[in-house]
Amino acid sequence: MEEKSKDPLHGKRLDAILEELVEYYQGFEELGKQINIKCFTDNPSINSSLKFLRKTDWARSKVESLYLYVLRQKKKAESKNRK
Repeated sequence: MEEKSKDPLHGKRLDAILEELVEYYQGFEELGKQINIKCFTDNPSINSSLKFLRKTDWARSKVESLYLYVLRQKKKAESKNRK
């Protein structure tokens, strides 16, 4: 039997992570306030951001960390709504 990974990033594509963050923050402007990197603040697009993030480990780490934070926030909001 296959064990399911507990890592929320396991099997998650960078483009899906980025799209989810842009949606959560309602655009690149707010996302750029969370992570101040040029690919989010200066003429941003999904494609140009992906190109930069794939080449730049420190920036990708920041994006992945923010994504994990957003997942926790969504989980908290869900549990509050259930009560």
